Amino acid sequence: MYIIVGLGNPGDQYARTRHNTGRLTLEYLTKKELTGIKLVHLDTFMNKSGSGVAKVVKNKKAAEKLIVIYDDLDLPIGTLKVSYNRSSGGHRGLESVIRALKTEGFIRIRIGISPVTPSGKIKKPKGEAAVEKHILGEFKKSETEILKKVFKRAQGAVEAIVEHGLTRAMTEFNK
Repeated sequence: MYIIVGLGNPGDQYARTRHNTGRLTLEYLTKKELTGIKLVHLDTFMNKSGSGVAKVVKNKKAAEKLIVIYDDLDLPIGTLKVSYNRSSGGHRGLESVIRALKTEGFIRIRIGISPVTPSGKIKKPKGEAAVEKHILGEFKKSETEILKKVFKRAQGAVEAIVEHGLTRAMTEFNK
């Protein structure tokens, strides 16, 4: 049984922000009939996610069946990457999970939230204030339409992981 966690912040003021992409994806998955998984809705803030995850993932062996879904500022909006056993890349919510579990040995589904230029190049915000404003900002209507497609791809990635394994899921979804 895989455990899926979507990182984000509780509260209405954060509900539709880019930093809640993991939670939004989990909400989408909740409406689907998926087998072989347990969806875990955390009540912790992003930077304290590890404490919530540690309540359901008790050891390193169990962490191998953990899938953490979260926003990634290093990816353009509309993209998704599946990875395993990597560093946090500076994402504080993921750092919290790694510290709490004392391992990087779990699956991640990273969903891009960075804006792109008309030619498709990433236009990542510069400076701490600009980054914070972007990630805590709500999705634009055009971005919401893109997200719907990403949620469907995330569902496909989860199904591929459960049914066919991580390697095949990475091959299929990391294009």
